[in-house]
Amino acid sequence: MNTTSIDSMWGLPTWAIWTIVILGLWSAIWKALALYRAGTRHSKVWFVVLFVVNTAGILEIFYLFYFSKLAGVAKKNS
Repeated sequence: MNTTSIDSMWGLPTWAIWTIVILGLWSAIWKALALYRAGTRHSKVWFVVLFVVNTAGILEIFYLFYFSKLAGVAKKNS
């Protein structure tokens, strides 16, 4: 049996492989956005945490929409 289809290479259905690819892209986009914001705000701790922890974009989304705005509010009030 000498086939080269994706199904025979990994033993996974095509839909499962596409799901993995889409989730990988989803995570990479959010990670890039969060790392960029943490870097431009000089948040070294957040940058390292975001770089090391893989959470399918969940931690990155929380940082972008919640934690980075809290830090901005704290700086404006002081």
